[in-house]
Amino acid sequence: MDIKTATAIRRLRLVSAPEAVSFLILLVCSVLKRTTDFNAVPVMGAVHGVLFILYVIFWADAWNRAKWPVGTGLLYFVLSVLPTGGFFAERKLRRASEDAVIAARARQEGAVKA
Repeated sequence: MDIKTATAIRRLRLVSAPEAVSFLILLVCSVLKRTTDFNAVPVMGAVHGVLFILYVIFWADAWNRAKWPVGTGLLYFVLSVLPTGGFFAERKLRRASEDAVIAARARQEGAVKA
């Protein structure tokens, strides 16, 4: 994995958890708007909108650079529209990047020829 691919995946990882948190807070704000006089939906909607747009941009960049199969790319997009999907995306991306680092170190030490 080259440095640009690793950076694209890292950016996607870094925005996935905050995007998921903002989505959950937006859902809570929506319920509170309907049940009380508290209305933070306009603010949280804007925050979540910006984070979602960043997620989609970073997702497209990571998909393009990492050359993921269609199924993998679509999985990460579907996870972005589920309320807790960003947490799962971050976890899967972290594991994949850790595995890539381990494989790269093994190749450098000559333990694996791949």
